[in-house]
Amino acid sequence: MYSKSRRKAPIYWQLATASVDYSAWLYIHVFTKDTFFRVQNDFVAPKLAHEERRLGALTVELRAGATAAQRKELAAQEALVEELRAFLAEVKRVVPLWNPDLDDGVIINFAPLWRLVPQHKPWQKELKKTWDALCEGKYDWAHLTMHLWPERVIPKCAKDRSLAIAHDLENVFWEEDDDGKWQPVKVPQAEIDQLVAERTSAAVKDALQSLLDAPPPATGRGGGRRGSGCGPARRPRSTTGRQRSGASAAPDPAVMDSIKQAIEATVDGASKADVRAATGLSDAQWNAAIAALPADGSVAKSGAGRGTRYRLSDLG
Repeated sequence: MYSKSRRKAPIYWQLATASVDYSAWLYIHVFTKDTFFRVQNDFVAPKLAHEERRLGALTVELRAGATAAQRKELAAQEALVEELRAFLAEVKRVVPLWNPDLDDGVIINFAPLWRLVPQHKPWQKELKKTWDALCEGKYDWAHLTMHLWPERVIPKCAKDRSLAIAHDLENVFWEEDDDGKWQPVKVPQAEIDQLVAERTSAAVKDALQSLLDAPPPATGRGGGRRGSGCGPARRPRSTTGRQRSGASAAPDPAVMDSIKQAIEATVDGASKADVRAATGLSDAQWNAAIAALPADGSVAKSGAGRGTRYRLSDLG
């Protein structure tokens, strides 16, 4: 029923960590506006807290004399905690954007969550394509677009009666003349601005910008390649001819600043997992930046292996 004629409309949604060691399953017919608050507060956050306690216990237990198998168990637990932190950060990113309406259809409702399905590449690609189209204004009839971009959609309702009908604004922007033809109504700009203001939420706008500015999502153990912004990611064009094989790109100053802020927010030094959970950086972004920060004297490094910690130096 839900895939007839190649229709793509799953009613059970699997949201997962990059390795799919943890998943949250949603059922479309019981969605509410509070669904993602429940995912965040009732499921993912308690799961993370449980696994962090287990990691702490393992760390103390295996502090000295650990066998190779025990070290492997500890590394696996650290990786799980790191992924759960990243997963919780992604859930928190979309909570304010969640405003389901079954009239929009499955794929439009699902599109803002495209970062949360790394386990199914074809479906993630389909969702990202739909998300890009939403950003570009190709589905402005959808309730989701009014929720996210009222400043774009409402003025269009004054020119397109079908959009006005979809968003229950026909009586504001259109009227029927004596010949039974619908004509646009001249609405003062102040009234349009008021309609936009009534449908605009600062929390939604902040969350939307956070999603658009987010670093590439994790795609398994190797990190991601595409960003979150609207439209496909573009490869920077070299200004100095073809880059030599093996040459590494300079770290992004914004990435380095985000790492220093995350380190500064910790009391006893930040681990790699702490920083990546706070920033959402990919392995490639982390590796490029953390190689440069100690070199320029802004970050001090102590410990080794899983015990490595980073602190801001006096020079930073």
